[in-house]
Amino acid sequence: MADAPPMFEARNLARHFDVSRPLLQRIVSREGKRTLRAVDGISFAIPKGTTLSLVGESGCGKSTVARLCVGLYTPTAGAVVFDGRDLAEARALADQRRRMQMIFQDPYASLNPRWRVGDIIAEPIRAFGLIGTRAEQDNRVAELLTQVGLSPLDRVKFPHEFSGGQRQRISIARALSSNPEFLVCDEPTSALDVSVQAQILNLMKELQQRLNLTFLFISHNLAVVRQVSDRIGVMYLGRLAELAPAETLFRTPRHPYTRALMEAIPDLEMTGRERIPVGGEVPSPITPPSGCAFHPRCPLANDRCKRERPELKPAGDAMVACHAVEEGRDDAMPMPAIVRSAA
Repeated sequence: MADAPPMFEARNLARHFDVSRPLLQRIVSREGKRTLRAVDGISFAIPKGTTLSLVGESGCGKSTVARLCVGLYTPTAGAVVFDGRDLAEARALADQRRRMQMIFQDPYASLNPRWRVGDIIAEPIRAFGLIGTRAEQDNRVAELLTQVGLSPLDRVKFPHEFSGGQRQRISIARALSSNPEFLVCDEPTSALDVSVQAQILNLMKELQQRLNLTFLFISHNLAVVRQVSDRIGVMYLGRLAELAPAETLFRTPRHPYTRALMEAIPDLEMTGRERIPVGGEVPSPITPPSGCAFHPRCPLANDRCKRERPELKPAGDAMVACHAVEEGRDDAMPMPAIVRSAA
């Protein structure tokens, strides 16, 4: 599976937002333009039939990456390549849009409350002209509802008649209605109860195996992505800090930020054990620190970290952007308690 050609690639992808005050106010206060670097040059590839997850704290750029991947945002720099074609080409975007879909974070906000479920799920079918007659559309909607564990009779109901988990199943059915090959899942379980999260994750894994889907899974929860991922990318302030196979990341995390995130994973077996939390606050993406963006919070930072921005480089079978790892200084930071307990 890892040797399969990439279904999706992000090549040095960046997205910047102008957050300057109005021109007159800037002239009066002698203030220049302000740019928010939401995504600041990341690259990754996802082979067909696999799942890459992006994790990180709120504000690190995960959701911006998701919107860039499906064409909702235009890149400031870099390229989004789907099945070998750059989505910057208008024709490519139109041709490929049916083959990629997105599942949004909030099932309460992403479904039209005035539409019946059958119309919500059938919207992509009608938009792409996939099925002609109304009877065929109804049959396809019934098939999709069954596929996600709901009743075909639910198509006449409205979204408010369903629980959060059921609404997310409706969102998944809508995403599947255009027969996509690539799904971008933007924190699809974060608004759900823990027991419902497990049901949705199991459903997504089952659908991936049955339909040979390729996933980009966005989450802030490492414990969640461990269940669904083949590879995991850890983001910090718009860039990738570490990119590794899922089991490698959980067995031997290398970047100090990855280790800090793992210290926050709850585990009943670690009750009473000392944790080493990451200190400080996430810097502003408008005025990021010089050098490595993590250096103000990193216990391993030195003068080079403050001066020179690290690039992703091989470290075993992982890719890590860290001078301490490159120089072999990461042994000075202990492994997270969850890794030590597993060993």
